[in-house]
Amino acid sequence: MAEQTAAQAKLVQYLAEAHGKEKELETALAAHIEMAERPPYEKRLREHLKETKQHAKLTERRLKQLGGEVGLTAKAGELAGRGMAVAKGPLHAVRGTGAEERQLKNAKTEYSEEHEEIATYLAIEILATEVGDTDTARLAKGIRRDEERMASFLEKQIPVMTKAVAKAEIPASERKPARRNGGRRTAAAKRSGSSSRQRKGAKRSAGKRATRRN
Repeated sequence: MAEQTAAQAKLVQYLAEAHGKEKELETALAAHIEMAERPPYEKRLREHLKETKQHAKLTERRLKQLGGEVGLTAKAGELAGRGMAVAKGPLHAVRGTGAEERQLKNAKTEYSEEHEEIATYLAIEILATEVGDTDTARLAKGIRRDEERMASFLEKQIPVMTKAVAKAEIPASERKPARRNGGRRTAAAKRSGSSSRQRKGAKRSAGKRATRRN
């Protein structure tokens, strides 16, 4: 086999890091699915777990095509990552005061992980483009788009989950009904505006009467 070029060696390094992260997230996502309470959230996690497994296969295949391999070092990193993910699972299960809080913390962790992956694949895409490896650049771009879609989904879920935590753990008396207050202010403003228009109308009528007298 021909000796690796500097460009190939650097791409292999980045792909190995990405592959290790995908394998770590496989375990983490599986744990989070077991704790998921919201059906749309659980469904999307299951879909992304399939994507994550596919990403791991694609990065490993490209890694080997470039002369790299998932050898002892990569395997050790993968096992360490899985161990970390497994360790995080129980921690996520006990932290917080209820199911809503646990689910929110998991979603925040996933959101952070997705952005790390987005950065990883963006770097691979740019590096591959710089050295003329269009195949690796195309692969990285495709995976990055999957991660961006997942991050976008989580960004919409986190506010919903946070409101669920507030509803579950904070008494109603301590939660401000912002919409109602806004509605009152709007109604008051409308009344004020109506009164102002009435005063202006009265002034105009008085002015017209005075003009007719003159």
